[in-house]
Amino acid sequence: MKYPKEYLDEIKTRLKVSTVVSKTVKLKKRGKEFVGLSPFKTEKTPSFTVNDEKEFYHCFSTSEHGNIFDFVMKTQNLRFGEAVKMLSNLAGMQPYTFSKQDEEREHKWKLYKSVCKNFSEFYKNELFKNEKSIKAKNYLKKRGLSGVEVKNFNLGFVTEDFDYYQKLNKEFNEDIINETGLFYFDERKKKYISRFRNRIIFPINDISGNIIGFGGRIIDDNKNLAKYINSPETPFFKKGSNLYNLDKARTLSNKSEDVYLVEGYMDVIGLSKNGIENTVANLGTALTTKQIQILNQFYSHIIICFDGDQSGYKAALRAAENIIDELKPDKKISFLLLENDLDPDSYVNKYGKENFLKISNRNSLPIHKFIFEYYLSQTNENPSSKAVFEKKLREIASNIKDSFVKKYTLEYFLEKVSELTPNINSMFGKNYKNSPKSLAKTKSYYNETKSLKSFEIKEFSFLYILLFKPKLIHENFHLIDNVKLFSNENKQLFNEILDQSKNLLNLDIQKLNVDSNLVKRVMNYASVKHIISKNLKDDEKILEIFTEIIQDLKNFELEQRISELESKFSQDMSETTFNEIKALKKQQKNN
Repeated sequence: MKYPKEYLDEIKTRLKVSTVVSKTVKLKKRGKEFVGLSPFKTEKTPSFTVNDEKEFYHCFSTSEHGNIFDFVMKTQNLRFGEAVKMLSNLAGMQPYTFSKQDEEREHKWKLYKSVCKNFSEFYKNELFKNEKSIKAKNYLKKRGLSGVEVKNFNLGFVTEDFDYYQKLNKEFNEDIINETGLFYFDERKKKYISRFRNRIIFPINDISGNIIGFGGRIIDDNKNLAKYINSPETPFFKKGSNLYNLDKARTLSNKSEDVYLVEGYMDVIGLSKNGIENTVANLGTALTTKQIQILNQFYSHIIICFDGDQSGYKAALRAAENIIDELKPDKKISFLLLENDLDPDSYVNKYGKENFLKISNRNSLPIHKFIFEYYLSQTNENPSSKAVFEKKLREIASNIKDSFVKKYTLEYFLEKVSELTPNINSMFGKNYKNSPKSLAKTKSYYNETKSLKSFEIKEFSFLYILLFKPKLIHENFHLIDNVKLFSNENKQLFNEILDQSKNLLNLDIQKLNVDSNLVKRVMNYASVKHIISKNLKDDEKILEIFTEIIQDLKNFELEQRISELESKFSQDMSETTFNEIKALKKQQKNN
């Protein structure tokens, strides 16, 4: 539902940016501006400014910029609608009402929330006060939970000795009670029965903290019953679009870039009890791209930590294949499989928080490495097996939505595959044949690559294609018009390539009048070399790759220009400078 512009403008008219921001940031007046410490980054020198006249805030340390709605959404992790409601209340305005249909849905939603809350409160009291809950209390004690954790997560126990449906029916009609999925009709007994009877219940909240469903854990050893069940899908509860404990975990995203995604309710509670509160769980179904998208709004690194047994490993693989297409340049997804077949709850209770974090830092595998290692373990020396292996990796990479991540994931896969067939990897004769590196050389190579800047590696790929496909680039010479390199060494090599040849025609690498180490660096560090080797005769594919590399270099040039202008903007606060920054960022986004 879209709010009218007039309503949003009225909120902005009633509220100064400094009024809203000062509730979070301590501001000091400086001329026409206010300054303070950034709420988006830990800093000692103020880099955060507010301009009431122009109705915006700007953070020079993080480039965050926007109006009061943006500020509330980003600092309090709210959705737009939630931010509007909060700010309209602060402005002393009535909440905006939508159509009759929207009003009816809103009314149903309020009743739905009330039923779920009443159900939760009643059975929370039953857990503490009903003598028949002793088994449930003993189970929770055995799992290491105290009354503190039980209350923090609002755990309850559904006893059989009370017909709570009848109690609810005195306050709510049958339609809304049945819509919650908390009860089902027993044809034999001709009455509604609680779906969660004889189970410990775990209330599931939406992102704003409203109870929208429940998970239930059986306490008796009954092989005919599922150990865990969840509420069925309802108009207000979609398993694939929600995560257990997200309402609490999202508030911690300003303190940590990492979030742990686990399988079970007890894993979340166990980790939280041990001080690892940035933890959520999926709701008994396969991990969905929607759940990853939600977490990406708040965290930059998702660490998926499933049980360390075989079923946990298989679940992790299914998750990896389902969600790798959501990889983004500024986001990371890793997998942590715990040793000794332990689940996260058991591990942290046995070894403690510090050991859990230590093993997380040491053993977490990026999603692309996790996938590669799994499929490698399924491969044998048979050529057909290797062909299936490579085909599967190419298929997985091709599904990634972001073109840059897709490109580099495929490069990684193909480079690792090429290491399995060293005898066919020589591309361009003896001069540049890769020989197996000793351990010392490997370490040296690793240390060198760490010191390289991302734009240098991109330049190496650009030069690599020039050196080994000169005729093709000569025929498409317009592509390198206005290409700018930033490394002095690479500029020197680029100029020599152009000077030594006539628009790359009749280029002779051996006659280049430069230090041979410059050429060797290109051979060693061009990230594109393995993918080019696989497509050496496919000119169309090489041109596509070459064009992408050039675009990356031009984007880097844009970043440099934006950085310079932001530095200038911090001094003059000029509207012209700001508009130029805005235009360049729009161009960058379109690229």
